[in-house]
Amino acid sequence: MKKLLRALLLASLAALATLARAETLTVSAAASLTDALREIGPQFEAAHPGVEVRFNFGASGLLVQQLRQGAPVDLLLTADLASMDQAASLTLIRPETRIDFAGNVLVLIEAAKTAAPLRQLSDLSQPSVRRIAIGKPASVPAGRYAREVLEAAGLWDALQPKLVPADNVRQALDYVARGEVQSGFVYLSDAATQGDKLRVVQRFNVAVRYPGAVIQASPRAGLAAAFLLHLRSREAQAVLAQRGFITPP
Repeated sequence: MKKLLRALLLASLAALATLARAETLTVSAAASLTDALREIGPQFEAAHPGVEVRFNFGASGLLVQQLRQGAPVDLLLTADLASMDQAASLTLIRPETRIDFAGNVLVLIEAAKTAAPLRQLSDLSQPSVRRIAIGKPASVPAGRYAREVLEAAGLWDALQPKLVPADNVRQALDYVARGEVQSGFVYLSDAATQGDKLRVVQRFNVAVRYPGAVIQASPRAGLAAAFLLHLRSREAQAVLAQRGFITPP
């Protein structure tokens, strides 16, 4: 890890030394990182005059699909290892730059004020629970993690009629926050954005790790490496922690 960070540092220093005009860094990132990165981006811009950071947020699987189709991106940040592994297998990233920069916790949530509060995962089988938000497992890591939890509990098949698919974890969060569903699976960092409006019913022991890597075709690889390195800095980690993220497991 130390050798990898040293390599990233050298690459970023080389890029910044040659930065003579305005540069735009494009970062494709998992939707669950939205609030944290919108705060971390200006940090990086302030420390690197002439650099503008633009974000493209979405489901991790969808971001990889966009890269396959030639999306002009410099850095990829996913909410799972599988999506990054897929990007690596397709030679879309520079594997030597890959590092984990954050972790998270999968949770089951519901509205803070409800007539019949849920107590545990098995309560989703109750007739009073009619709609449950879940990210699409094929493209949304949180949805895939949720499916694993439900399958392990023997609930996946029985709950199929109640599941409401979401294009990303933030959409699942919105469904619950707006009262369109009674409960949903999101990350702890997502639930934290709603303050006391939502309640965490249960946390799950799922290893959620966020890897990042520089895109193979990026003409700003050094600058992308600098941003990736910044994500491991004390300043950026403080923002991530404040937003509910944890140190990578």
